[in-house]
Amino acid sequence: MSADGLATGGELSLEQALSATVQRTGALAAGVYLLSPDQPMLCLAAVCGMPVRTVAPWWRVAVSAAGPLSESVREDHLVWVGRQEDMARLYPNAAAGLPYQFALAFAPLHGARRWGALALVWPKSHPPSLTRRERGAVLASASGVTRILDEASGLWDIPEEPRAVPLLHPGADPAQTGLAADDLLRRLPLGALGMDLQGRVTYVNDAAARLLGRSADSLMGTLPWQTVPWLDSPVHEDRYRTAVLSREPVAYTAAGPPGRRYDIRLYPDDSGISAFISPSLGEESSDASPPHAATTTPEDAGETVGTGRIHQLMHLSAALSQTVTVSDVIGTVADLILPAFGAQGLVVSAADAGRLRVIGHRGYDPRAVARLDGLPIDTEVSPVGRVLNSGTPAFYADPDELTRAHPRAPLHSGKQAWAFLPLVVSQRRVGCCVLSYDHPHRFDAGDRAVLVSLAGLIAQAMDRALLYDAKHDLAHGLQQALLPVTLPRVPRLAVAARYLPAAHGIDVGGDFYDLIRLGDTAAAAVIGDVQGHNINAAALMGQVRTAVHATAGSRPGDVLARTNRVLIDLETDLFVSCLYLHIDLVERRVQLASAGHLPPLLRGPASTGRTAPLAVDPGPLLGIGPCTEADYPVTAADLPAGSLLTLYTDGLVESPGTDISDSLADLAHQLDRVGGRPLDLIADTLLRHAAPRHGHTDDIALFLLRSR
Repeated sequence: MSADGLATGGELSLEQALSATVQRTGALAAGVYLLSPDQPMLCLAAVCGMPVRTVAPWWRVAVSAAGPLSESVREDHLVWVGRQEDMARLYPNAAAGLPYQFALAFAPLHGARRWGALALVWPKSHPPSLTRRERGAVLASASGVTRILDEASGLWDIPEEPRAVPLLHPGADPAQTGLAADDLLRRLPLGALGMDLQGRVTYVNDAAARLLGRSADSLMGTLPWQTVPWLDSPVHEDRYRTAVLSREPVAYTAAGPPGRRYDIRLYPDDSGISAFISPSLGEESSDASPPHAATTTPEDAGETVGTGRIHQLMHLSAALSQTVTVSDVIGTVADLILPAFGAQGLVVSAADAGRLRVIGHRGYDPRAVARLDGLPIDTEVSPVGRVLNSGTPAFYADPDELTRAHPRAPLHSGKQAWAFLPLVVSQRRVGCCVLSYDHPHRFDAGDRAVLVSLAGLIAQAMDRALLYDAKHDLAHGLQQALLPVTLPRVPRLAVAARYLPAAHGIDVGGDFYDLIRLGDTAAAAVIGDVQGHNINAAALMGQVRTAVHATAGSRPGDVLARTNRVLIDLETDLFVSCLYLHIDLVERRVQLASAGHLPPLLRGPASTGRTAPLAVDPGPLLGIGPCTEADYPVTAADLPAGSLLTLYTDGLVESPGTDISDSLADLAHQLDRVGGRPLDLIADTLLRHAAPRHGHTDDIALFLLRSR
């Protein structure tokens, strides 16, 4: 095994495969992502044709992330993104962290097992679609890399840092670089720098050394923005990154030492970048201005966070802005933020009645987390209490650092480094987020700055999510309390009911159902839907059920008419659709009346009948005033033994762009197919069939009744 984590036996083959992939496909660069063996994470193992540090924000990507790389692995197919606008449209969160113009392809590596994916990058000049030949070359390259991984199965390890694979140029002879060319460049008054694709300086002429204020020897092999103080600005790294990714010239004017400005031009190709530096004359000459031009300002020089981290922060903030529940926030932090910062553990606590309640964790033994649950907020034993009380984050690179600061802090988790981030909103303590590492980890200034900014975003998202969950639990609890806990047993009548709340949105609806026993030979069944999705709708639903119970057993039209008068007296702004049925189990007849509700479906006995909607003449919705004498016609139908009545709300059958008659026909077809099964199986089947089709954006109430 090599020191960088790649198997020595397959190392040269991987280099050749990646280099050949770049040359075969015409791509700028290629990389191999491997699935982590112990967590759902894709880790960049090797990259060819692009600086390793340039792609540092994407060294680790969660399999669950909403991006093209993760999709290719999850769905096991080639994913192509030909334009930045396509990235923004299809993967908006990923686009926030990749503000560059290029084309991307991701091909799954699936052989003896699922290994990961092959990633390819093309310049923006590439057409928006892959040709058939290019697609074949990409898939063939992925197959080649997969074979290498299969042959070295068990020998591959994921390195801490991706390996930089050189781009091989057969036949190239480094000795062809002559002294004459070197003399020519040294005589130029223009500063000239040569850099490889990793950004390291490979050549410096005398003018460049003089302008940068450093000797040629001190510059060679270094990253210029790390060696020259006035180049320590995200603008310079970003311009270099843009040149590498686009393979197009980039020109800009930068502030140097006080009172000086420099014109910098970058000319990239597949082997590296040539950079030219000259004192700025105040304006760019028209014949030398490449297409990308920008000007830095003196304020830029004070930045310490790399542009990769800035784009990464934008990506993470976009993902957090889409979270709704506490579970969403925990999942986003665990799936995106942990891999982005190379952390392995997460604990998120919320302040609750003077204590810290653990509301989510990842990468910890539950028994260790249980010891942290319920700690007082003002405790000084754990760093969490001090961090939350002071509002100041704390970073510990190893256990010794933590022990010196908190001698009594328990170290029972086995973690070796920690970032404690207070979650504070408007001076209100929301909770604390702890990122931890399995090995000692140094937090540089850039990491600390981004994590502190990120803590504010997490706090805002967590505050919203806690409020959402509290309101949802209250409304959902009210609605569940108003629905029947159990349905009464009625001789010669089998029933099954389901209520499924909407998958989206904070509020709950007013869908309801009920069965009322009217002696041993009769029963009343009711189903309805209160307009709106809020607590008022759920409360009104309870009042409608009470009104129906009060008059149950009367003629169906009279039951709805009296219920309508109750709602009008309540002066509510909400309307209610309702279907009321009186079932005579001796005569095997059903009488029903509708207040604007969808018709029930009747399936005859399995041996004689098919499923069809009952023709019901509906009356007005309940609660429509000022008329208090609304008429609700009554419809009668036979109910032979073995017949199945299906009552439902619109969430089961309505969806945008679909004709309701088509949806009812589809529901009838499903009942024809499964109507002879036990009622519980029928109900579950109908809900499963409806969920993907209708997107589950509305509540669903389903009530099945079968005469025995």
